Amino acid sequence: MTNPQTPLLQSKLPAVGTTIFTVMSTLAVEKNAVNLGQGFPDFQCDPKLVDVVTDAMKQGLNQYPPMTGVPVLREAVAAKIAALYGREYNAASEITITAGATQAIITAILAVVHAGDEVIVLEPCYDSYVPNIELAGGFAVRVPLAPGTFRPDFDRISAAITPKTRAILINSPHNPSGTVWTRNEMLRLQEILAPTQVLLISDEVYEHMVFDGQQHQSAAMFPDLAARAFIVSSFGKTYHVTGWKVGYVAAPTSMTNEFRKVHQFNVFTVNTPVQYGIAAYMADPTPYQQLPAFYQRKRDLFRSGLARTRFKLLPGEGTYFQCVNISDVSGLSETEFCKWLTSEIGVAAIPLSAFYGNGFDQRVVRFCFAKKDETLNAALERLAKL
Repeated sequence: MTNPQTPLLQSKLPAVGTTIFTVMSTLAVEKNAVNLGQGFPDFQCDPKLVDVVTDAMKQGLNQYPPMTGVPVLREAVAAKIAALYGREYNAASEITITAGATQAIITAILAVVHAGDEVIVLEPCYDSYVPNIELAGGFAVRVPLAPGTFRPDFDRISAAITPKTRAILINSPHNPSGTVWTRNEMLRLQEILAPTQVLLISDEVYEHMVFDGQQHQSAAMFPDLAARAFIVSSFGKTYHVTGWKVGYVAAPTSMTNEFRKVHQFNVFTVNTPVQYGIAAYMADPTPYQQLPAFYQRKRDLFRSGLARTRFKLLPGEGTYFQCVNISDVSGLSETEFCKWLTSEIGVAAIPLSAFYGNGFDQRVVRFCFAKKDETLNAALERLAKL
């Protein structure tokens, strides 16, 4: 009797393998290194948030919620956007609760991108963007942000727009660089897109992590952008609960209708008691209002320690990431340096080349400072050897 054979598969994502995040986290565990690679907090969320979710469970709110999200949470999101950015979204027809921002982004792409369509992505970019576009049958058109500053190059963005361009995907505050788009940059994007039918997917998951008195420039603040935008955000980032995987999308009704057609079949609904708990917790805006100061203090602590090394600090305008240039520390490539740093110094970081399709190496690596002070101080003590 012959052994049964599994049929041969033709991969839909042949270029996707083990990510650098998995490689570095595995190495960090093996070497007992301080892991400043992956972007998640190592501290607890507010106990009040756990209490309100627990209360929702105890009240029996444990069955399927509406496909679009529980009304009270959609209303809380709409109220927050109106208060912060001055745009009124209809909670019933223009706000959808999602299983995190990553699901929101792929659902938006699947909803609007057809086979052969082009989608502009600005590199370096979050690693899910391009595979999402390819799964939809589209083509990613990679436009680099300016090396070193990571500011948008609008001449190159304009040149990349063709009759096949279906959408452009932007991210501010920006992972991995920590750059925050300015009002003038958003106005320039609005001007470029105005004569086109190009849609905008605006990844704003770090919206509440903007430092030094700057303001987050949401696409919701710009009428001609908001009229063509899926605006994506994340409760996981804002409330230190990345494992809960709850986010939302705000978009005009016609776009939301198409988004929900896909959402109902790839997710259907999102965790019910967590939705009710977050809605109750959002009644007090203080936690997200205080988030910039909370993370700026951590950023400043970390930057002051890094300043005593040979790293060159890049600006850290937002997010909970800090990038450094390694040119004065090592002649290794970014990836090999990160492996060396983890193994020999005991601190894990991520190479920025991992965020480029062609592995572009500009001698820059990324640290995450969403960590307890003692974690940051332990890392800085080790990095002081540099």
